[in-house]
Amino acid sequence: MADGLIDESQLDIHSLRIVKAIADEGSITAAAASLGYSQPAVSQQLKRLETRLGIALVERVGRSVRLTEAGRVLARHSLAVTTALGAAVGELSELGGLRAGRVRLAGFPSASPTLVPRLLALLAERHPGVSVTYLEAEPPEAVEAVREDRADIALTFSYPGDREDPHGSSASGLSVRSIGADDLLAVLPVDHPAVASRAFDIASLADENWIAGCPRCRGHLLELCGRAGFQPRITFETDNFVAVEGLVAQGIGVATLPRLAVESFPRLPGVATVPLPASERRTLHVVTAHGADRVPAVRTTLAALSHVAGAQGAQATRN
Repeated sequence: MADGLIDESQLDIHSLRIVKAIADEGSITAAAASLGYSQPAVSQQLKRLETRLGIALVERVGRSVRLTEAGRVLARHSLAVTTALGAAVGELSELGGLRAGRVRLAGFPSASPTLVPRLLALLAERHPGVSVTYLEAEPPEAVEAVREDRADIALTFSYPGDREDPHGSSASGLSVRSIGADDLLAVLPVDHPAVASRAFDIASLADENWIAGCPRCRGHLLELCGRAGFQPRITFETDNFVAVEGLVAQGIGVATLPRLAVESFPRLPGVATVPLPASERRTLHVVTAHGADRVPAVRTTLAALSHVAGAQGAQATRN
């Protein structure tokens, strides 16, 4: 290195991944475990990189280590670099006629028994060379997994008026696209008068006890009822879809659930659902690093996700 200048030839993708893993895991030992390497091997690779650059990337704090400012710079840029390299490898593979690759997918709980199995079946039928690993996570955590290079694709959702939309500032710098919609249903006892109503209005449930779901679903329930002119009397909270239907079946309260949640298990006896207006549907999204869709396996998986989400929306419309 001359005159303190650093050029790209002194960096390599393997070293960048190590620095990023230290940033994510908080220690060299944990980084080594996450990468499947031994701790001495990671330490040696790190020392070689520091020697090439002529600058320290980690510093000791008591018995632990942390990244220096230079280390944090490398960690911050590593996602873009690894994504670009993956895209280049993918395009070269495509030119060579290869149709294989591994895709890391993170998705929300009600997609796990519905959209994800359909996706895997479609890929197995049409693109058997593409393999998918899956992590179940709520949208904010799934988006963070993409940002931290622990997932290639996040399958997420947002509600109308969502105050904690995971596709706002938390997804800054990432690519977000909508791939479909998921109806919101009122979940009622089968003998509830509103079930037979020709013009269902959520305001007709103002005096009911309510069962709320996950924090983001609860937030949308408050928004929904607030627009209808009342504050729901929430007496139970659970993100267990089966528990929600069980409570409704026993007349404990009423609730709202997305259609994907209702379809994820056989409906319990004594429960009926009524669709809410289309304006209350939640939107389904996919989130990736910019340029990730240039990797053939990722692009193929994104197209398959769009297909199964679109089929889900079409089925909901027919129902």
